[in-house]
Amino acid sequence: MAIGLQEVDNLKPSKYLEKLLQENVNGNLTIGQVKNDLKEYYIEKKQKQDVNYNELECDFVSTRIVELLNKDNFELSVDYLKYVHKFLFQDVYEFAGEFRNIDFSKHEKILNNDLVAYGDCKTLKESLEYDIYLEKEKNYKDMSIVEVINDITKFSSDIWQVDPFREGNTRTTALFIEKYLISIGYEVDNTLFKDKSVYFRNALVRSNYFNNYLNIKEDNSYLIRFYENLLLEKNNNLHSQDLIVKELF
Repeated sequence: MAIGLQEVDNLKPSKYLEKLLQENVNGNLTIGQVKNDLKEYYIEKKQKQDVNYNELECDFVSTRIVELLNKDNFELSVDYLKYVHKFLFQDVYEFAGEFRNIDFSKHEKILNNDLVAYGDCKTLKESLEYDIYLEKEKNYKDMSIVEVINDITKFSSDIWQVDPFREGNTRTTALFIEKYLISIGYEVDNTLFKDKSVYFRNALVRSNYFNNYLNIKEDNSYLIRFYENLLLEKNNNLHSQDLIVKELF
């Protein structure tokens, strides 16, 4: 699952990590030993000036994801969202755990290179605090599972749209939401993040994209299908090709 989630940024693991994780799965190495072996491996690679930085990011972030999921901690707060980002990317980015201070946008393939409007860098914290304030007002124990999925879909979409970090927002959102769901008693099917991480990101794009000129509105139905599979063990077909906005092509 941790490796699969890296596909949102087209990252693949090194052969060395695959070997280490097999040892971890077999019970011969702890995740801490995997992390230490990785550090030694990349120190040697740097000395030889032979580092593939895409593999380095995939390797370390995947390992940190496993570490974080093994920790029994969660807090529904802006600080914890920043903690997730810092924890995942501490080995990769100097700005791990820090909000961006510039505005930017990304061209999306499913939108024929059109853009999603991200949050204003000047109001990132306020936007997140407001989203989390609304979330804290909810009582999921009194809701039907359909209501829960609808609310979690909107919360995920809103957090992602703020795009608070320079890189790694989808992976941070996924881990933050998964830890949140576990904290309130839900079982999460990790294989979805393993196999459908690209779909998950594209569904977040669709839930936030609108085009008034072409009368295209935000559509969260694709993200709802993902969460139905995640929490209800439904078998919705999740194909990224279905997320392409045909009117833009």
